[in-house]
Amino acid sequence: MQIDTTSFNDIAIFHPEEDYSIFHKLNFTRTFGGKEWLRHFFSNPFNDITKINGTQNIIKQLILHVAEWPEDVTNGTMLVMDRFLDYALDKISDSPNVVDATIYRLLHHADYSMVRFSISHFADFFRSIKKIADLLRDTDLPASFRIYLDRIDQLLKTESFHQLSETQKDQELPINKNLYYAGQVRVAHKRAVEELMDIYSRLDAWYSMAIAVKHYNLSFPVFVKQETPMIEADGLYHILLHNPVPYNVAITRENNFLFLTGANMAGKSTLIKSVGAAVFLAHIGMGVPAKAMQLTLFDGLISNINVMDNIVKGESYFFNEVQRVKNTVEKISNDQKWLVLIDELFKGTNVQDAMRCSLAVIRGLMKVKTALFVLSTHLYEIGEDLADEKGITFKHFETTVTDDTLSFSYQLKEGISKDRLGYFILKKEKVIELLDKL
Repeated sequence: MQIDTTSFNDIAIFHPEEDYSIFHKLNFTRTFGGKEWLRHFFSNPFNDITKINGTQNIIKQLILHVAEWPEDVTNGTMLVMDRFLDYALDKISDSPNVVDATIYRLLHHADYSMVRFSISHFADFFRSIKKIADLLRDTDLPASFRIYLDRIDQLLKTESFHQLSETQKDQELPINKNLYYAGQVRVAHKRAVEELMDIYSRLDAWYSMAIAVKHYNLSFPVFVKQETPMIEADGLYHILLHNPVPYNVAITRENNFLFLTGANMAGKSTLIKSVGAAVFLAHIGMGVPAKAMQLTLFDGLISNINVMDNIVKGESYFFNEVQRVKNTVEKISNDQKWLVLIDELFKGTNVQDAMRCSLAVIRGLMKVKTALFVLSTHLYEIGEDLADEKGITFKHFETTVTDDTLSFSYQLKEGISKDRLGYFILKKEKVIELLDKL
């Protein structure tokens, strides 16, 4: 599925502040390499249902074994191994006997201490990766995953690797064995060790996805094969919210344009981002934050949510809004399935101009039946001009004012909201009072 950097940021897949990052919330990796592979999986959503279903199957199988997953390998383990592979160690005999080893320890005490410390971590690693292969050997997994298990089995046939995988936790090894294993992992089979470390990192990323699905009780979406795009979600919510209010959302060919209205803070942006995040997670094979979800495979997701001006280039906010809309139109004109998310069109111009521009854009976008649209706006008046259009569904979030107190139900309801509470909020927050005192 195509998704550009702007859309990644708009739906908060990645964010420099961890509290606002879906990737961070779903990251349960234990190693740096695992985190990078998980980032790779999140950066490359699939465009193939077979691959999506394959990843779903991997996660489902791993969920059954998370309680048995070895815990000896941490990020520290991998860092020690990685450092040792390139450490400037004094030369070691290929087959050191006890005498040779004793002399080496006496003459190269610091190096031997490094060897002894590092080999204990290699033993933890080989034991753990063997245990994972044993856990998953007889499970029903796709070939894309099983190839790594087969490769683990093949590489662990190396005598030194096999011996280390059979050690006990914190087992004390003889001096000559420590030096022998050091030579094996650093020289004789260094590439094989690096390959196993990379495989372990991939496994760590998949394990993280399984933990996330289990921990947050996410549900696996069902992909429907049909020519026209659709999304149906029951109990959809935003994964970053602590106490979310779920929605039921249906966007189909017959009603492929969801038109959202409501006051500030009522929940419009959250709904838009919830739909985007769920569709994205579905396309990487993850579970989604919903009781149930059906959707078609999408060729792309594009958003227009957090548009910025560019002082350096001399580009105004409105100009960049126009460029983003232009980019959207160009992309969705290819007869592929697109999900288009738009939060408040044309905020960078006056109300009358924004209404005219928004109406023109919406009517143009509605001609595209191979895309689904979710659009929010404060300009409820344009809803009246669109009332007779086929294919558009009007939903809103209501706001209640009681004794100068605002309350939001965050429930998605039929129709158009005419709430405009900007001045009320300004007054409630005593800004008007402060201004009067100037």
